[in-house]
Amino acid sequence: MNIHEHQAKEILKEFKAPVSNGIVIYSKDEIEDKISILKGKQYVLKAQIHAGGRGKAGGVKLIKNVSDLVSEAKKMMGKILITHQTGPEGKEVKRLYVEEASDILKEFYLSCLIDRESSKIAFISSTEGGMDIEKVAEETPNKIITTKIDLKSEGPSKEEIENIISIFNFDESQNNVASKLVQSLYKILIEKDASLIEINPLIITKENKIICLDAKMNFDDNAIFRRPEILKLRDLNEEESAEIEASKHDLAYIKLNGTIGCMVNGAGLAMATMDIIKLYGQEPANFLDVGGGASKEKVTAAFKLILADKNVKGILINIFGGIMRCDVLASGVVEAAKQVNLSVPLVVRLAGTNYKEGKEILDKSNLKILSAADLNDAAKKIVEAIK
Repeated sequence: MNIHEHQAKEILKEFKAPVSNGIVIYSKDEIEDKISILKGKQYVLKAQIHAGGRGKAGGVKLIKNVSDLVSEAKKMMGKILITHQTGPEGKEVKRLYVEEASDILKEFYLSCLIDRESSKIAFISSTEGGMDIEKVAEETPNKIITTKIDLKSEGPSKEEIENIISIFNFDESQNNVASKLVQSLYKILIEKDASLIEINPLIITKENKIICLDAKMNFDDNAIFRRPEILKLRDLNEEESAEIEASKHDLAYIKLNGTIGCMVNGAGLAMATMDIIKLYGQEPANFLDVGGGASKEKVTAAFKLILADKNVKGILINIFGGIMRCDVLASGVVEAAKQVNLSVPLVVRLAGTNYKEGKEILDKSNLKILSAADLNDAAKKIVEAIK
């Protein structure tokens, strides 16, 4: 789960990390009253959307006086921002964040995340703040330090912290602040079940103060049930409506840009199914894993989700029955197809538990369903069908 920058900064403040004073605005009517709280001479106006590249799209502006700030805030509220992460449709700005501007001397990069490969917590620090860290890693890897540490209750050791911040070449006073910041990020990661915390840029001002100028946080969806305070930060305006609906039925669904809808049980099989669709020259419209023990109702909800996507020209269902019984899947598909008046080609490949019973249910349904012998056959048939 993602949250907005202003929410991430509130969490940073809670854990004693250095953050500029700022206010969040939810409507044009609030602008003038809320801005009066700030005391800076210059301000930074930021659109709050769940996407990077806001600055290049006109979503981050340095403002030199209050009258211009009010004017620019009114223009930005409701604007559609198109960045490299939003897609061509862009995202509407429904909230703004205004903070007192900082006089920047130098920019750095600092993040921590769960490193799944090593089962450790990785801190990434770099002298190249304000830039895309993937680009820095590719072009100037010597400007990045990655420090992987074991999960422990007392947090990173003094030596580990020194290694994390060594690339910054701070003075003693700055090192003390940076050390406490590293400890704060570690605590947030553990105590809030965050999967990523990124400070980009981390800055030093001309007054030699360290400030987290921008902040991004992601949280583990699987741990949200024990973090109600984090769940409250969820902004449904920033999520696909289909993905919101999928979460209600405990379905793992991600909308994509293709034309062939996929319903599969198991993440690995789902990835393989999408790969073979691409192999035959088409693009998947979604990732959808119905899980190992899906009920008839869950399968029906999944089927409706796929068909709600107007780009879908055909559907490929690929089920390998283990805990998931093929007859249950077939019953759900038949029920959903009748409810929505199925009008696109449907190819079904069943294997495993009760696949014969499942095939019989599909054959007797009087629906136009193409059966496939294996995954390769299924991919060929759905690609040909939509042509």
